[in-house]
Amino acid sequence: MLRIVLFQPEIPPNTGNIIRLCANTGCSLHLIGPLGFDLDDRRMRRAGLDYREYADVRVYDTLADFMEQSGQPRLYGVTTRAQRYYHQVRFQAGDALLFGPETRGLPADLLERLGETATFRIPMLPHSRSLNLSNATALVAYEALRQLDFPGLK
Repeated sequence: MLRIVLFQPEIPPNTGNIIRLCANTGCSLHLIGPLGFDLDDRRMRRAGLDYREYADVRVYDTLADFMEQSGQPRLYGVTTRAQRYYHQVRFQAGDALLFGPETRGLPADLLERLGETATFRIPMLPHSRSLNLSNATALVAYEALRQLDFPGLK
């Protein structure tokens, strides 16, 4: 299945919504610290409802820890700075979709390490900054799942 990776998420309800997305799609959720909230934050629990028990959620100190403990999956960074669009990527089971913090996105040095072939964007109007994190995550996750023929979903 797919791995959704949130790099230093800041807004609890977004992470709660993404937990709910993962619980309903079978994607695993990987949170890279530091987190901008406590996992028991009531706003996150409210957004995630009771889905936390149905989602595979793991927390890591660093992205390197995630990569090592996850077996070095193909990692794609989602960024407004990329040239290629998300629908142009050919996703595979086990891929990791990396999303940056809500207020600043993925750091430039991380995007540089990933390289142009491992980053993509969501099309938007020219003067738009970004979509909401949980909306962007759902959009990309469902495109990847569509390409994989919605494995295990009905």
